[in-house]
Formats: sequence, structure tokens, C-alpha cells
Amino acid sequence: MSSESASLARLSMSLPAGLFRQLDTMVAERGLPSRSQLIAELIRHALAEHESLTRPDEMLAGTITLVYRGERGRVRHQLSQTQASYLKEVISSQHVVLEDDQSLEVLLVQGPAVRLKELCDAIRRVRGVQQLELVTTTSLLPPLHDQVASHYPSIGANA
Repeated sequence: MSSESASLARLSMSLPAGLFRQLDTMVAERGLPSRSQLIAELIRHALAEHESLTRPDEMLAGTITLVYRGERGRVRHQLSQTQASYLKEVISSQHVVLEDDQSLEVLLVQGPAVRLKELCDAIRRVRGVQQLELVTTTSLLPPLHDQVASHYPSIGANA
């Protein structure tokens, strides 16, 4: 028995027939090898959402995806000001211009669940933001910066 299969646990469940057919259709449409893979993905998503609601101090990583319309200069300026208030949480952002005077922006974020929720709420208050979705995971990014001495021994020695 491989170490991977030794760490697996079996789950037996009953579903209404219609829901079961929809699950199989989704597995097939995504080209997944099994229902188990899809169900595990759905459970991970639900657990991350649960963590963000029930444990506000829990550290989470994820993305905030937003679509906005309007005077690009004004909206982008307000979004930049909002993000500047959350420098510890916003790791990077990517912006593209869409059709019909719309823009798409994706933020890579990490921080306590409560701060990520506050950031989303602040972005939603910017006039012109039409859609916003926060997707989180309990897996974290590795530390972006270790102590200076660990990367630059000569600096640490002189301190």
C-alpha cells in the first residue's frame, strides 16, 4: 500500500438521483478522473469559506477578482488608495482593460480573514465596482522576506 493511499479516508454518502447525475456531468465536463477529486475540491473551498467566517484571525491567502466600470482614472485612483491602506495584505495586482469601458483587476492577498473581508468591503464602496469575489485558501504563501541576516550574513554580522 502506498503512503498516499494509507493517508486517505473513505467517505460514503447518499445523494438525490438528480444531484448525483449533475455531479457526474460536472466531473465529465471538467475531465476529472473521479468524483472524489471534485468532491475534495468542493470541500476545500467550503472549509476555506468556513474558516473566513468562523475564525476571523485565521491567516488566509487568496485572490480578490473585481470588475469595474467608469472613469478609469478616478476609479483606479480610488482603488489604489484603498489598496494602499492594506499594504500588508495586498501582495500584487494585475489589471486589464475589457470591452465596453470595463476593467478587470485581480489582487493576490494574504492576511487575517477579518482584514481580507474589510478590504473587500472597502473596495465594494468604490463607485463603479460592479463585481467582486474573494476566493481564499488556508494554504499560505511562504514568507516573502526572512530576516535580513539569513540572506545576507555579512549584513547581520555588522549589525
